[in-house]
Amino acid sequence: MAYRKLGRDNKHRRSMLATLTKQVVMNESITTTDTRAKETRKFIEKMITYGKKGDLMSRRKALAFLHNDKVVVDKIFNDLAKRYENRNGGYTQILKLDERHGDNALMVILRLVGDKKEDKKEEKKEKKAAKKETKKEEK
Repeated sequence: MAYRKLGRDNKHRRSMLATLTKQVVMNESITTTDTRAKETRKFIEKMITYGKKGDLMSRRKALAFLHNDKVVVDKIFNDLAKRYENRNGGYTQILKLDERHGDNALMVILRLVGDKKEDKKEEKKEKKAAKKETKKEEK
């Protein structure tokens, strides 16, 4: 098969991946194991692509996968689709952390590229630069 089984049967795996996808969409980032993150990444990319299409069939497919969670689907179709309208794929980023203490599994942070925290940092830098420029102009 072309996917990771993650030590679960089909229904449990699909439910877990849907839940992880919902958590990434709502929180913009999650901490999980490396293999789960790599598998979840595929579904996040697919959901955002559905959001960018924006038609009724795409919305229904997203609702079916995400257990009819309308809040998450609305965020995908309204917020994330607009944020990534000029980007062709690569909506997620995996940042490696240390191994988990109990079973030595590699832990990672799976996050959306250009999340709100990153945007706020850039805005602060721009404001500081603008303040410096105005001070220079006043002198």
